[in-house]
Amino acid sequence: MFKSHERSVERSLDELYNDDAERADAEVFGRKVSASRRGFLGGAGLAAMSAAVGGAIPFAANMPGGLIPAALAQNAPAAGESSAPAPKGPQHLQFPGKSDGLVVLGDRPLVAETPENLLDDDTTSTDKLFVRNNGQIPEESKDPDKWSFVIDGEVNNKLTLTLGELKAKHKPVTRRLVLECGGNGRSFLTPQARGNQWTNGGAGCPEWTGVRLADIIKSAGLKPSAVFSGHYGRDLHLSGDASKPTLSRGVPIKKLMDENNLIVFALNGKPLPNLHGGPVRLFIPGWPGSLSAKWLSRIWIRDKEHDGPGMTEFAYRVPIKPMIPGAKGDPKNFRILESMPIRSIITSPANGDRIATGTREIKLRGAAWAGDHTVDRVDVSIDFGATWTRVKLSKPKNKYDWQRWTTTVKLPTDGYYEIWARGTDSKGVMQPHMAGFWNPQGYGGNAMHRIAVLVG
Repeated sequence: MFKSHERSVERSLDELYNDDAERADAEVFGRKVSASRRGFLGGAGLAAMSAAVGGAIPFAANMPGGLIPAALAQNAPAAGESSAPAPKGPQHLQFPGKSDGLVVLGDRPLVAETPENLLDDDTTSTDKLFVRNNGQIPEESKDPDKWSFVIDGEVNNKLTLTLGELKAKHKPVTRRLVLECGGNGRSFLTPQARGNQWTNGGAGCPEWTGVRLADIIKSAGLKPSAVFSGHYGRDLHLSGDASKPTLSRGVPIKKLMDENNLIVFALNGKPLPNLHGGPVRLFIPGWPGSLSAKWLSRIWIRDKEHDGPGMTEFAYRVPIKPMIPGAKGDPKNFRILESMPIRSIITSPANGDRIATGTREIKLRGAAWAGDHTVDRVDVSIDFGATWTRVKLSKPKNKYDWQRWTTTVKLPTDGYYEIWARGTDSKGVMQPHMAGFWNPQGYGGNAMHRIAVLVG
């Protein structure tokens, strides 16, 4: 709520804009600009408006170009600047072995994302890797090598393997691979979609060690009737009912046999942590992270498309025909979300950074990835898209690795700047200015990344 100082009554921002858009602009944007502990913007108007960022903004049509200035993500006013209540700030994760910079999106189940500036390393460290759970976190295994899982269904030989057998019988493979939540970017959709309101932080690119899933499936032997897989883990359903699978998703056999898929037992050179699915998990790169079952217990080979929890209605599905934003969807108009879309992020500088007076060049760094595809190019703009500069893009270390990028941009003067980053994949598909193709659970929100900085 926005507090009017003339009338001393609580009024919503929607009411302000409906009554007098020009006056509302003055209230929102006319406040004193100052440095604050979380960024360079302060003021009651900006703080109040910032509280709405990340959800639906009913007066967005009144904003220049229909876009909210990136600076409004800076949501803490300077001390003593306003009598209006300060918006609630982000809750930072407090969990052993994890960075306290991660932002909690939900605590039941535990979900936390990584701010883009914490993804500035070539290889994402374990403490900075995002957290996504669907059920209760199992107790840590006391004897990891005895952990077992089953491969059954449309196979010639049912397999039951322990982690110890897996490591003893198969050569380990290490790959740097992007793990990305299917809902990454959900918060960019308007109106707000269901689910955790991820920005770009539901992704990371650590090194994973395991054995090739395809080798294990070949040992079981696929029957001609094999069509799809179903993946199961040992996380308990939130209800506490052990008979209910928490989540069970799967892929077509062609994707299942991708040589880059792994049964993982190590993360960044150390045993896979319990929080991230240890001691054993699946890893299906390029597609939604929900397919990479943690605490692996079973891979069921099926003779039809899998229909476990997370595979039907609107779960991990996107529209075939574009739907009206906010409308009630028809499940018949939805298909399974497969390859994740192109996404580029700016990892340095951070959103809200204040840069020394007189600075005329800024070095930029970032990362980009594109699901099953590679990144063809990344461009950046400091003038709201009027002109673009192509960055230097590195090659991936291996397939499904992200691609780091760097560039230097020149600034004509001190002042406020927005830096935009836009990726294009190997199929020629480019990130949009805003998240489109709305769907009830908010998949595919890959709007170009925008940050705000102040020079001076």
